[in-house]
Amino acid sequence: MEWKNEIAIITGATTGIGKATREMLNKKGCIVYNLDINQPPEDSEHFISCDVRNRHEIKHAVEVVYYKEKRIDVLFANAGIHLFANMEETSDEQFDNVIDTNIVGTFFTVKALLPFMKMQRCGSIVLMGSDQSFIGKAESSVYGMTKGAIAQLAKSTAIDYAPYNIRVNCICPGTVDTPLLHKAVDRYSSLNSAEKSDVYEKLNTIQPLGRVGKAEEIAAVVVFLLSDENSFMMGSLVSVDGGYVCQ
Repeated sequence: MEWKNEIAIITGATTGIGKATREMLNKKGCIVYNLDINQPPEDSEHFISCDVRNRHEIKHAVEVVYYKEKRIDVLFANAGIHLFANMEETSDEQFDNVIDTNIVGTFFTVKALLPFMKMQRCGSIVLMGSDQSFIGKAESSVYGMTKGAIAQLAKSTAIDYAPYNIRVNCICPGTVDTPLLHKAVDRYSSLNSAEKSDVYEKLNTIQPLGRVGKAEEIAAVVVFLLSDENSFMMGSLVSVDGGYVCQ
């Protein structure tokens, strides 16, 4: 795929996998708009402050991009948060925050974009799933629930919009070295009085490859999924997890 001057939107592209994907697409010549609540120190021209928990902010941000560029070619609905807690430990506020960020944010980001891609009769969308789109993990009831929902959203949306030549797929990373992981480890260590170094070592050893993933490794697969090179992939849940869910 020729990426030069293609228009992309990534939610949550200031850090982690979103940032790695943004940088990879930028190097290929793609114009990437970053919709995030936190502004990166670089590329402020294509940053739009947007809280994905607010559907009106999402709609406004997407319209800003479209009316400036006259098209939107690809979307990576990446923004999300993690919560390490079982059901009883999850407060109402935490529940609402995870649901609003991961499910509501993803749903309304895609919904805001679809009318423009329908007019173009083309587009490629990748949703941020997780290894928990396939499996359950302890102390992860709300987060896992959101990632299961996103997997189903990818499948249903792919079917609905295939007639418009809009491809929808879902990337499902395992444990990846990002700020999201570091926050989860901090919370786990605090709740369980565990040494962080021991937690990181365990995370490495439980992966068949013997290590956690890198953001760039996930980004490379996202870029492929967004590209025309995967032109026959629709509604796919793509594991990039060092072999974790195949055990």
